[in-house]
Order: sequence, then C-alpha cells, then structure tokens
Amino acid sequence: MRYQGKYRCSFPQKYKGDINNIIYRSSWEYKFMKWCDITPSVLEWGSEEIIIPYISPADGKKHRYFPDFYVKIKNEKYLVEVKPFRQTQEPKTQKKMTKRYINEVVTYAVNQAKWNAAREFCADHKWKFMLITEKELKI
Repeated sequence: MRYQGKYRCSFPQKYKGDINNIIYRSSWEYKFMKWCDITPSVLEWGSEEIIIPYISPADGKKHRYFPDFYVKIKNEKYLVEVKPFRQTQEPKTQKKMTKRYINEVVTYAVNQAKWNAAREFCADHKWKFMLITEKELKI
C-alpha cells in the first residue's frame, strides 16, 4: 500500500467535509480512516477539516493546526491525532547537539503547542482529544 493518497469512502454519508479530497499521509492514517468509515458506531468523521490556531515555540508566531481527524461516536466528539509513539515522548537529553536531536526537540515542542491548543479547543466544545500511535493501531 502507498503511504500517501486519496481515500475513497465506503459510506460517504458519514464523512463531514469534501468527500473528493480525503488525503492520507501515512499508512497509519489510512488504517484509521478505514476504521472510521466502516465502523458502525462512528456516526461522523472528517480528516483535517478543523483548523485550530496556535503559537509555535519554534518562531513565536501564530500558525494553523489541522488535527488529523474529527470523529463522532454516539454523543461524544473527538479530535484525533495519529503519530508515531516516539514523537509523543520528550527526546532524551543528549550531550552532543546533532541536527537530528535539535530537530526532534523542535518537533516535540511544536507538537506539544499544537496538542495543547487542541485540548483547549476540545474543552471549549466539550469534546475529547486523543493521540493514537502504533500501539493503539496495533501495528
């Protein structure tokens, strides 16, 4: 399977957004889309349809965050981000400042800012925020 592409819904009536422009950026996102699409308890879902402003710690400027998924199950609404587990953990401090280490630290800080903004958005709307990794996807 390709890691990026357009997803075609089996149940388009459940999708909230542009049905002709559902893009997956990883095999994990594809797997989660398929689950949302075919799972009867998922009443609605969308991919990158919600925009949340946040301040990036990398440059101190306002940016736009598009959480991976919106999902409605029964009366509960969720924002869901699909990420590798290692990106959800703070990088271990290293003595040598390699480009890779600096990139991991910046990525982690930016993700934390995005996810904090998403948690605030969810609190304001009485939704829930979830991070899903390969552990939850059983990959």
